[in-house]
Amino acid sequence: MTPRLPAHRVTTAHMGAAYPFQAERGLGSRGVFMGRDMHSGAGFFVDPWEWYAAEAVTDTSAIIVGKVGSGKSSVCKALCLRQLVFGRQAWFLDPKGEYDKLCAAVGVAPVHLRPGGEARLNPLDPRVGGDDVPPQRVREAQLKILRAVASAALGRRLSSEEEGACAEALREVSSRYPEPTLPLVVDELLEPSGGAASAMHTTTSGLANLNREVAFALRRLVEGDLAGMFDGPTTLDIDLTAPVVSLNLRAVYESDALGILMICAAAWLRRAVDRDDGVKRILVVDEAWKVLTHLEVSRWLQENWKLTRSTAVQCIAVVHRLSDLEAAGGRDSEQVRLARGLLADSETKVIFRQDPAELALVRDLCQLNERETAIVASLPKGCALWKVGQRSFQVEHTLSAFERQVTYTDERMAVGPEREVVR
Repeated sequence: MTPRLPAHRVTTAHMGAAYPFQAERGLGSRGVFMGRDMHSGAGFFVDPWEWYAAEAVTDTSAIIVGKVGSGKSSVCKALCLRQLVFGRQAWFLDPKGEYDKLCAAVGVAPVHLRPGGEARLNPLDPRVGGDDVPPQRVREAQLKILRAVASAALGRRLSSEEEGACAEALREVSSRYPEPTLPLVVDELLEPSGGAASAMHTTTSGLANLNREVAFALRRLVEGDLAGMFDGPTTLDIDLTAPVVSLNLRAVYESDALGILMICAAAWLRRAVDRDDGVKRILVVDEAWKVLTHLEVSRWLQENWKLTRSTAVQCIAVVHRLSDLEAAGGRDSEQVRLARGLLADSETKVIFRQDPAELALVRDLCQLNERETAIVASLPKGCALWKVGQRSFQVEHTLSAFERQVTYTDERMAVGPEREVVR
């Protein structure tokens, strides 16, 4: 007779240790449904503000990494589209024109920025942050933007004298006009007033010589090949209350000045999303590595990334691979350190399948263990490793037929009338 062994009993508190292969309990069901947790089989729900309230993360920022065709763009668009149901707003910095379908789906026209175009954004516009912002805060934000744009246009850091000259030029223009613009600042830099010269303890001719290099760098945005986008007051018909605001820079994607244009657009967006009206907003910066190649722009972007808790804004950076961030500058350069800092400040990392050559860098920068690294190396299309704080989830994303149409961007690669659309 075979002896009958007693059943093994264990409390639920010790189940994880007794059966270590069991999936964890997940992050809860408060948020938008994004797909299936491939380990537990349960639904995977996303809401950065709920995660922050539950102390699963200490900030709401995120970075999405995935090579072309992995499904990262579809997931990013679907996430933003689903958040609209909860009254959130989505704002896109779109250098390649890939968010126009999403805009059309919600009945919003994207803002097409092109040289000589109809739409203009004033990065120094004092109104985009709302009507209740103290004047001192408005001036500080304008000065940071002006210095970042000037540095990006010059391709180097501003000297202390140039920083002071920019501050005085902005102060003089703001004292004479209700809305400062880049053309007015350029005119003031080229022909400084006596008040600005006195404040800088020099003569007007001496200040003009000091300002010359900065003024001509900015002049390209005003009178050169980049004129017609950021050289006047903001176009009045841009609706800041729309569920989606998208800035399309496709017309200048191949320009060597794309980084400068992106910082102008990003600066305008960043000040707009800071509006203190109780609305939670998502700011998506696509092709983020283009911005990080400029040192002052990188500093400005990282500073804004750190403000997500105080502004209730979720910033999402979208990149193809992490080596793009490493290529922002020379080895051990400040750009690379800032890029790494931006990644560290993004406690939510959505990692799609990576090439073998990228795995070591992904493991290092995202602090993955061996199992997580192996998962990233073998993820199928449409699946990603979600690293949320110190926890990770392998997620198979699900899109509706409507969302597949809205997020599909490979029309030009289609072979025939029947097209297979990624999940």
